[in-house]
Amino acid sequence: PWDLSRPTLLRPDRLARPAFLVDATLGRLARSLRMAGLNTLYRPEWPAADLLHRLGGPAPLDGLDRLGKLRELARNEAVYPRDPLGIAGKARCRFAQRRLAFLDGLQRIVVGLEECRLAGDDETALARFGSDELRAQFLAPAIAGDAVGCIGVSEPGAGSDVSAIKTVARKDGDDYVISGQKMWITNSLQADWMCMLVNTGDGPAHRNKSLVIVPLRENGKPVKGFAVGKKIRKIGMNSSDTGLLYFDEVRVPQRYRIGEEGHGFVYQMQQFQEERLWCAASTLESLTNCIQWTIDYAQERKLFGSTLADQQWVQFKLAELKTEVEALRALTYRACDLYVSGQDVLELASMAKLKAGRLNREVPDTCLQFWGGMGFTLENKVSRMYRDGRLASIGGGADEVMLGILAKLMGIAKRPV
Repeated sequence: PWDLSRPTLLRPDRLARPAFLVDATLGRLARSLRMAGLNTLYRPEWPAADLLHRLGGPAPLDGLDRLGKLRELARNEAVYPRDPLGIAGKARCRFAQRRLAFLDGLQRIVVGLEECRLAGDDETALARFGSDELRAQFLAPAIAGDAVGCIGVSEPGAGSDVSAIKTVARKDGDDYVISGQKMWITNSLQADWMCMLVNTGDGPAHRNKSLVIVPLRENGKPVKGFAVGKKIRKIGMNSSDTGLLYFDEVRVPQRYRIGEEGHGFVYQMQQFQEERLWCAASTLESLTNCIQWTIDYAQERKLFGSTLADQQWVQFKLAELKTEVEALRALTYRACDLYVSGQDVLELASMAKLKAGRLNREVPDTCLQFWGGMGFTLENKVSRMYRDGRLASIGGGADEVMLGILAKLMGIAKRPV
């Protein structure tokens, strides 16, 4: 059941005008998700059978398709307002995701759902800088649940160093002809289109890139020149598909470019700032749950004539972890508050992302230890968090990248931000 009695993540009375619909949006989104049957979407047998996101697997795809029932909500602009599709809408959808995280089992699955159906990072620049034609052709169907998008930045030789991407789009008449590779791409095994960061010129690495919408499939079949190299198997986050993709002379109209040519790197950095805020917000519920699950277990587990919870070390460690999570919550709320009011939050977002990544490693690892042998089983929720949470220190900007940004902003590192 949905818990709509909890305090809203963002207090509307403390926010600037753009976020005045926060509570209404959360409530309407919750009711629509409930009517769509998504509170019963998850089935425990899916991960074990490796069915999630496998094309042709009837259970997960049927469940994902239910999200298409949100199309009326999207068309009524409950998720995205006319701003147009900018700061307020993005923040509301991002943090609605945190509140509607399906609590236990679906906390991680929502990551995939949110990115492919509601407000993935592939859609941020498109919403802000894309033409009306592009928004109508690609953004509206994605919000409505009729299409799946993905973002294409990372490559085999370019992960944290975004400026090092090699994929090239050369001009040929009114088209771009794209050749290269993309790797670690979430949703790519099912995506209908990609928001691709690609080199469109020969200038400096930070000024020669553009964001281009690249159709990947038509009527369910790959477009000419596009191929999936393989599905990448991961130690966690198995609710989302991840692929290695090849592009061999894929032809795309130049009008599919988002915004100005050569501004892609800047647009992408803006998207990363929002992704990092979302990363911090999306961990709060799962970390809180992990601690509570462990408390409940410790109070029942008998050993040495008492319970595990009677051991002072266990008490102190869980208290310490909860304090850390609440500190992250305060940092995230402050960053989000400032962000929605239109302020730059590069420093706070980087801090929140860094802390979230560290806690996603520390909290599940400590709790798993308290579960003992039970914690080392696949059926255990804490062990799933142990596997899934490790990505938080890598994806969306590694811990070291966050530290580098902070060092520059503090004036320690002398290279320009």
